[in-house]
Amino acid sequence: MEINTSEICDMYADNIDVLEPIFTNYGGRDAYCGEVTTIKCFEDRGLVDKVLATNGLGKVLLIDGGGSVRRALLDAENIQLAIDNDWEAVICFGAIRDVDLLLEFDIGIHAIGAIPVSADEREVGDIDVSVNFAGVTFVPEDHIYADNTGIVLSPEPLDLD
Repeated sequence: MEINTSEICDMYADNIDVLEPIFTNYGGRDAYCGEVTTIKCFEDRGLVDKVLATNGLGKVLLIDGGGSVRRALLDAENIQLAIDNDWEAVICFGAIRDVDLLLEFDIGIHAIGAIPVSADEREVGDIDVSVNFAGVTFVPEDHIYADNTGIVLSPEPLDLD
């Protein structure tokens, strides 16, 4: 399926939300889509690693890291875990590290910044809860569509054929 967020906005303007343009694409995949799974955590990547170790086929992990760029919630290790478990992409309202390595990974990765310091791994936070950032409220099982132009959210899968 080809993803073009500009066309999605033209076709589905009344049915979607558009995320504010605060993210940078760090992954090797330019476009992706999938059903949303959410994590809410702050400077702790334990739940991120736990969820990425599960089957992610057709899913996008959305991490609400509180916008903190003091500790990286994603790195080459847990992104490889995501690839091994068939995740389509990870969007992080927080920081990542290993950015040079991540460009080689065939997965969508959006984050708001990078820092070399890793987050804790205590598994503190919540899974599959509604979260709000980038001007949008995300509910588990919503659908994300992203490319290099932007990221859009729909409560239902969109017919893009």
